[in-house]
Parts: sequence; C-alpha cells; structure tokens
Amino acid sequence: MKRLSLIAGLLGLALAIALIVHQGWAAIGQSLATAGWGLLWLVPFHGLPIALDAEGWRALLAPRDGARSATRPFLFWIASVREAVNRLLPVASIGGEIVGIRLALLRPLPGTAVTASVILEVLLTLINQYLFTALGLVLLVTLLSRSELSDALWWGLLVSLPVPLALYALLRYGDLFARIERFLLKLLGDDHKLAALFVNAAALDAEIRAMYRRQARLWAALFWQLAGMVAGSFETWLALRLLGHPVGAWQAVTVESLSLALRNFAFFVPAGVGVQEAGLVLFGNLIGLPADASIALSLAKRVREIGYGVPFLLSWQWLEARRLGLRLRARGAAAGAKQRDL
Repeated sequence: MKRLSLIAGLLGLALAIALIVHQGWAAIGQSLATAGWGLLWLVPFHGLPIALDAEGWRALLAPRDGARSATRPFLFWIASVREAVNRLLPVASIGGEIVGIRLALLRPLPGTAVTASVILEVLLTLINQYLFTALGLVLLVTLLSRSELSDALWWGLLVSLPVPLALYALLRYGDLFARIERFLLKLLGDDHKLAALFVNAAALDAEIRAMYRRQARLWAALFWQLAGMVAGSFETWLALRLLGHPVGAWQAVTVESLSLALRNFAFFVPAGVGVQEAGLVLFGNLIGLPADASIALSLAKRVREIGYGVPFLLSWQWLEARRLGLRLRARGAAAGAKQRDL
C-alpha cells in the first residue's frame, strides 16, 4: 500500500506540474497576485465547515457521553486534526479517523462508543458524498445542458451506489467486526498480536446497532455533514472572487461537489496531488472558468490546507510529546522508588 501511495503521489505531482507548465505560470501567478493577501481569509473561513462536521459527530456521540466530556471545542479540535492528517499526510484518507479515536479517548468516553461513532461518521460521509455529487450533477445539467460527461458521471454514480448500501447493511445487520474477529482468531490464533485489536468486536457491533436505532440523531448527523460540504463550496466561491474570476453560488457548488468526488475517489493519492488540479480544470471548464484560474484556485486551496492544517498537526504533536514526557517521568519516578526500596 505504501508503494502504491508513493507511485500515485509521484504521478499526481507530475500531472500537477504538467498542468502548471502547460497553462503557464505567468497567467496563474497573475490570478494569485490579484487575490494577494486576501486569500488568507480562506483559513479562518474553513473553520465553519469543520464546525458543522464536528456537530454531526457530536449528535452521534452525545447519548453515550454521560460526563459531557465531548464539548464542541474539543470535538472541533479533533475534527480539525483529523482533516489535517488526512489532507496533509500520506495515510490514504483513513489515518485521521484512527487519530481522532485516539484523541477522543483522552476524555472519559466509552471506547466502543467513540469507535462506533467514527465508523458511522465515515458511512454517513459516503452517503453525503453521493448526495453532494448528485446535487452537483443536477446543477450542472440545470445551469448548462445534458452532455456526454454528465451522462457518464450519472452512470458512475449509479454503478457505485451499491457500495455504501452494502456497507450500511453489513454494519446494521451483519455483525461485521465479530466476523472479522472470528476470522482472525481462526487464521492467526488467539495469541497473535493482531487478535487483540478485536477483543471488543461484539460490543462494537452492538454499539453500532444501538446508534442505528437513534434515527433522529442519524438524520441530524447526516444533515450537519451535508451542511458542512455545502458550506465548504463557498470557499470556492470566495476564492474565485478574490482571484478575479467571480462565479455564482450554484456554480461554485457544482465545481466543488464534482471535484471533491473525484478527489475522494482517488483517495490513495497523497493529498490528492494532481487529482484536485485536474478535477478543478475539468469541471471549471464546464462553467466557463479558464484553466489558469482553476489551477490558481487549486493552489489557493493548498495554501489554505497548509495554513489551517499545520497548526492543528503541531498541536497534536505537542500533546503527544507532552504525554510521552509524562509517561517517561512516571517510569523514572517508579524506577527510583524501586531502587530506594532495595
């Protein structure tokens, strides 16, 4: 997987460089110069979709948070770290969820509830990605006209629809993690280190089913996530306005939804390098956006990803270093006490 990710990343980087060279850095640089320091507004603005997404997570987790430890600021911070890990590190868009579970367990929260909520979040994200992409296709046909590209995208959406539906059925009715546990124990034996990962598999399945039964909270989480995706499209609207290529709100939603779908489809490409640029050029062209403006938009998004994500990555690493230091000091104190006793 690491080799595939490396190869995909290098190919994506080559594609991004080729697009920049083909369009000419002068035209792209001119658009960026037009926006200037105004592009920094994209950094704080990005907090809105993250906050909406965190609210969806809170809707799933709240019934199991007896101590009310999962506060909005705490979940907002974790959601920001999760996105930064997925967007800036070569983790195939899943490492952020693992980090998120680890960080949530810093508070007195049930481990199975936290894990189940993140798993359901991922499923709801898949569903919302379908809804958001469908919205983009509807707007594409409404704003422009039906074309071979829109037909191909509709067929692609239809063909891939069974994936989230099958995952929903497995999680809802299939005791998925208990089955994985039984398979690993049979294959590796009870004493293998991987078997310890699924010690609470049955409890996790039960927790997921319990969350499924809270239909109102599922719908709330679905709504907040979709609202976050729509809010994120106004980042595209604002960036293009700053770059000197203003578009309408619905055009921004169209470009954002379709390019995001392409980036998520190519999840194995680190940071979506090349994929994001190609997607914005392709779908931006459909609404009359020049290719150099689309690439400038992609670079502006990259600046925002770094400007927003790096501080949260650093805060996470500071926390991990602090926790490691406390553990080492505790071990040293324990070893010193043992030596004195001897």
